[in-house]
Amino acid sequence: MPLEIVTLPVLSDNYVFLLHNAETDQTATVDIPEAGPVRQALADRGWTLTDILITHHHDDHINGIPALKSETGARVVGASADAHRLPALDLAVADGDTIEVCGEPVHVMDVSGHTVGHVAYHFPQSSALFSGDSLMALGCGRLFEGSAETMWQSLSKLAALPPETIIGSGHEYTASNGKFALTIEPDNPDLISRVSAVSEARAAGKPTVPSLMSEELATNPFLRAHLPAIKASLGMRDASDAEVFGEIRKRKDRF
Repeated sequence: MPLEIVTLPVLSDNYVFLLHNAETDQTATVDIPEAGPVRQALADRGWTLTDILITHHHDDHINGIPALKSETGARVVGASADAHRLPALDLAVADGDTIEVCGEPVHVMDVSGHTVGHVAYHFPQSSALFSGDSLMALGCGRLFEGSAETMWQSLSKLAALPPETIIGSGHEYTASNGKFALTIEPDNPDLISRVSAVSEARAAGKPTVPSLMSEELATNPFLRAHLPAIKASLGMRDASDAEVFGEIRKRKDRF
């Protein structure tokens, strides 16, 4: 039975994911920007927090962790490469590690680029990926610490996951990401349809996260930098995939 996944809005545009295995009665979170909403969501469901997975060190992903760690004794998991900037870890992990969370194997993936030491967590049995601020719905994180080459390598690694993979990313940026994506591929019918659906969902107050990898492969310009048509439209026919990705990222930064 796949995990129950709850998408919990926090702060102004962040998401926390609660992962629950009804058979083992284990519950994990991916990142905790603030403790209050997570504490309430757990209490409402009668769930006990057993694991806290950290994607990266930014405050809007970790500020609530010390309080809930103190209250629950949950195991805190994060990247060994980022440990000096994270709350105290009970388990330090690295790219290629497999750990068990909520009764399932979880593959740890280094997805540096937004930050150095950023990791994502892939739950193959539940077909779910928790990507933090690396791969986002219709976008990707800004390159605060890593290079375009590093981020392209990270996104390419994620893009190779099965298309039915659920993508739990850290923010509700999809509408603005969609507007930008249309400047790169204005005639992409899948993108046009998705932007319309995102607009309807947001108007109804519904989250647009998680998304599906199949959707991202068809519409997310940051996963499509290798396509000849996009290279041609940007006047970069002979550029490397990473160079094209870098140009798209620069345009988004100015958008």
